[in-house]
Amino acid sequence: MPSNLAWPSQRYASMLWFLLALFFLRVLGQLLVAIFAPHYLPPMEEWYSGLIPYSILFPVQLLILVVMLKVSADFSRGRGFFVVQRKAMGRCLIWISTLYFTSMVLRYGITMALHPERRWFGGTIPIWFHFVLAGFVYAVGHFHYRR
Repeated sequence: MPSNLAWPSQRYASMLWFLLALFFLRVLGQLLVAIFAPHYLPPMEEWYSGLIPYSILFPVQLLILVVMLKVSADFSRGRGFFVVQRKAMGRCLIWISTLYFTSMVLRYGITMALHPERRWFGGTIPIWFHFVLAGFVYAVGHFHYRR
């Protein structure tokens, strides 16, 4: 019999695992391009804005994956730090994720205005995966705020 928190958290778990998998594929794809430059994947310029050196970005991405893994595991189990409900934290995460998502919409619009040759998907892999991360943060925030 699942605990009182297990059932509600498990409804969010599949979405969190899906978003984690998407981000993992992004990190893996970029790593493959950085090491092997396979012809079947977009070149590094498509994966990487260049704002942070890849030697710093990759460990940060791994850290993000570890946190996402812990959050997703807690939601699947229905117990752990990330499923102890905190309405204020939920409100904060929703606000942060909305601001994050909105800033990426603006970044996409500015990128398309300044670089029309990139329409619709050229050089936008980082932007799309920021949407994935914003969705993950929003889902966690929604869980905490709604309960």
